[in-house]
Amino acid sequence: MTQLQHVEVVADGPVVHLRLDRPERRNALSHDLMREAIEALRSLPADCAIVIIDAHGPAFSAGHDLAEMVGRDDGFYNELFTVCTEMMLALHELPQPVIAKVQGIATAAGCQLVAACDLAVASTTAAFATPGVKIGLFCSTPMVPLSRAIGRKRALQMLLTGEPIDAATALDWGLVNQVVPPADLDAAVDALAAQILRFSPRVIGLGKRAFYDQIERAEPDAYRAVGPVMAANAADPDAQEGITAFLEKREPTWERELPQG
Repeated sequence: MTQLQHVEVVADGPVVHLRLDRPERRNALSHDLMREAIEALRSLPADCAIVIIDAHGPAFSAGHDLAEMVGRDDGFYNELFTVCTEMMLALHELPQPVIAKVQGIATAAGCQLVAACDLAVASTTAAFATPGVKIGLFCSTPMVPLSRAIGRKRALQMLLTGEPIDAATALDWGLVNQVVPPADLDAAVDALAAQILRFSPRVIGLGKRAFYDQIERAEPDAYRAVGPVMAANAADPDAQEGITAFLEKREPTWERELPQG
């Protein structure tokens, strides 16, 4: 991996923190930051089982860096939003679960980043908004994961008014999984990660891939997509170990390998 300037990667055993590191710019998602994040996501350590996305400073992310969006040509804007889409899709393509750890405000593409993560834990001081309409730049790409996370009416309320929602509302609407006081944020994220780390990384990876493959399909097509996955999972050595351990009333021993392909 090349030297990273805008994100920090910190490995703590099987947990890797991908930390936005532009606090002086409220962790705005510049073109270079997003490129570095993609590189980091595709260069995770072999033993990584969970990725936590967090941020330095009081803000989680203020969205795209508006300072680099003035007076550019069409090619730049196309490239910028293509890279953003690539980063968001990379989160779903990873076999590892990705948890957003949101300590402050997450707006526009920053809100998109939270919505695109598999799970999210927020501080009571966090807030979420898609305020692009206020500056004549509708949050069209943020609305993709946002509308899938919270539904049409709630997403359109955020998109059309640009007004923020607080952490409690984000929890009620399904944008985040848990809200805790600021002093408890680290412990809450660590506890969630520890729950997942108890299980087979390969099975978790298979399940995550199948989840995103079926979620937008019609019900019959979804069953056709996941049926073969379930059958292959049942024959997997970790599933056989887990079933046998359950029958023998002992703890399973996982192979701890991620799914390939």
